[in-house]
Amino acid sequence: MSDTNTGWLGAGLDALTGLAKGAAAGSVVPGLGTIGGGLIGLAIALMRVSPSRALRWAAVAYIRVFQGTPLLLQLFLVFFGSELLGAGLDPYAAAVLGLSLNAGAFLGEIWRGSIQAVPPGQSEAARALGMGYGARMLSVVGPQALRVAVPPTVGFLVNLVKSTSLAAVIGFVELTRAGQLLNNATFRPFAIFGCVALIYFLLCWPLTLASRRLELRLASAYKR
Repeated sequence: MSDTNTGWLGAGLDALTGLAKGAAAGSVVPGLGTIGGGLIGLAIALMRVSPSRALRWAAVAYIRVFQGTPLLLQLFLVFFGSELLGAGLDPYAAAVLGLSLNAGAFLGEIWRGSIQAVPPGQSEAARALGMGYGARMLSVVGPQALRVAVPPTVGFLVNLVKSTSLAAVIGFVELTRAGQLLNNATFRPFAIFGCVALIYFLLCWPLTLASRRLELRLASAYKR
């Protein structure tokens, strides 16, 4: 094998290794952001449909703030704001927290709509049977809302994976940033960013397939 081919092979392996590390970081952070955002979103959704006016207003205010400001700005505020408060979060933790807070607002609104899409008669019938608020949500409203919530939730999560690239501005090296660093060293932008796009597709496509299978299973269970 010639020295030229050996050099190309070595550069290619180094590039793939760097992108693999970026992909690993870029998949773990949105995963943790999804967990944190899911917990926040569930609380926000329940507050939005709560009988308490104060809770509803607090949830609406949270949603308006995080839906009305760019994710990039939110990442800046979390990262630099933590230093002002003395917490001093590293880029990894700041990215997870920023994505969690942002995801909580969007997931909360998605799930609120899913809960309210369930016919009110379902909840009223459960109340007539003596079921409390928690029991109605868990056993009656929740399973029906889940069927409605799956498509928009997965669509948002796919977007969240791609939005992780914005965390590069606070020093977090994810997939896109790793591609930029590799391109600066190798000057092969088409090959590097082509691989970045392919890896993003491989990360997001299984989510779409899993969503479709879950939709079909929930639909078949609902028809029984």
